[in-house]
Amino acid sequence: MTPNVVDSVATDTDPNGSCVLTTNTASEALRNRKQDTQSTINDQNNNSTASDSGGGGGGVNHCDHDTGVPFRAQIRWPDFCAQLFVHVGFLIGLYYLVTFRAKFYTYLWTVGLVWATGLGITAGAHRLWSHKSYKARWPLRLLLMFLFTICGQRDAYTWAHDHRVHHKYSETDADPHNAKRGFFFAHVGWVFLTPHPEVVAKRKIIDMSDLEADPIVMLQRRFYIPLFALLVIGLPVLVPWYCWDEQLTIAFWVCFTFRFTTTLNIAFFVNSVAHMFGNKPYDKSISPVENLAVAIAAMGEGWHNYHHVFPWDYKTSELGSYLFNVTTGFIDCFARLGWAYERKSVPPEVVARRAAKCGDGTHFLTDEYAHQDAVWGYGDQDIPKEDVDAIVRTQR
Repeated sequence: MTPNVVDSVATDTDPNGSCVLTTNTASEALRNRKQDTQSTINDQNNNSTASDSGGGGGGVNHCDHDTGVPFRAQIRWPDFCAQLFVHVGFLIGLYYLVTFRAKFYTYLWTVGLVWATGLGITAGAHRLWSHKSYKARWPLRLLLMFLFTICGQRDAYTWAHDHRVHHKYSETDADPHNAKRGFFFAHVGWVFLTPHPEVVAKRKIIDMSDLEADPIVMLQRRFYIPLFALLVIGLPVLVPWYCWDEQLTIAFWVCFTFRFTTTLNIAFFVNSVAHMFGNKPYDKSISPVENLAVAIAAMGEGWHNYHHVFPWDYKTSELGSYLFNVTTGFIDCFARLGWAYERKSVPPEVVARRAAKCGDGTHFLTDEYAHQDAVWGYGDQDIPKEDVDAIVRTQR
C-alpha cells in the first residue's frame, strides 16, 4: 500500500539552537540563527548545561531557578516502590512463560496486548496528541484512547505534556528525561526522582489548549484511576481467567506485570537507547539517533534523529516502507477509511538538504540534493544575492 501523504512544509528549527535550514538561501538560515539567538536570550534554559545529580555536564546553569546550590534529585518512594514491584513482577511472569506454566492462549493474549496497545502509544499519545502530526475523527481517537489506557502509562494529557516539554527543551535541565544525565536516569530514573525545577517551570508554559479542548482526552484524565483498575489490571487478567480457565495468579503476573513492564520498557528505550546508540544522519549536534532495534520494538519510533529534527512528520521517519514503521501503516489504513486526515510530512528535498548540511554523513550523500547549497567561497556565483549584500555591508 502506498501512503497517501499530504505534505506540510513547516519551519525547520531546532530548539537547541543546532544547525537550521529552511530554504535554499543561506541568508534565511542566517536570519533563523539570529532568531535562535534572540530566543536564547529570552529563555536562557536552552543554553544551560546539566549539573544535576545522576551524571551530565558540570557547567553553570543560567536558569531562572539557579540559586547557586546544585540541584539534587530526591527519590519519590511510592513511585520507586511501584517500579520495583512491576519489574520484580516481570521476572515472575517471565518464569511462568519460560517454564510453560501459562496456557497457550495466554501467550497469544499477552503478545496481542503488547502489540495492539503499543499503537495506543505510538499512533495516539505520541504522533496524534503530543505532536499533532495528523488529525483523527472521534471514533479513531476513542479507539486509540482505549488502547493507550490499557498500557497504563499515565493519562494521555500528562504523557503528551511531558513529551512536548522534552522536545521543546531537549537535553537541558528542563528535559524531563534528559539523556545527558545518564542512561539510567533517561530510561527509568526520571519516573521516580523529583524533577528539576526547570522541568516544573517549563511545564507551566507549554501550550496544551488543544488537548484541553478534546473531551476524550480530558475524560480519560478525569477518570484515570478507575480506568487504570478496570483496563490496565482487570481486563487483561480476567479475560484469560474467565475465557480459558487460566490460573488467576498466572494471569496476574503474566498479563499484568509482565505485559505492563514490557510495554513500559519499550517506551523507555526510546528515551535512553534512541538518544545514545546509533547514527545521526539529519543532525549530528543533538543526541537522538537512528536505532533499528528500537524502531522494530517500538513499531517505528526508533528513527529518533529524524523525529527530533522534523517532529511534525506523522511517519517519524523518511521511510516509505511499513516494514520498520508499523504505526505509519496503521495511520494510513485509517486515512483510507477517512478516520485519519491532514497527515503532515516533509518534502524529500528538505530532508536531503538538512542531512547534507547538518548530518553525520550516514545519509544518502549521493542524492542529487547532497551538495546543492554548497559554495567554495566569496565569488561563487551560487551565493544568494542577499548574502552577497550582507557580506558587503559587514566587510571591513
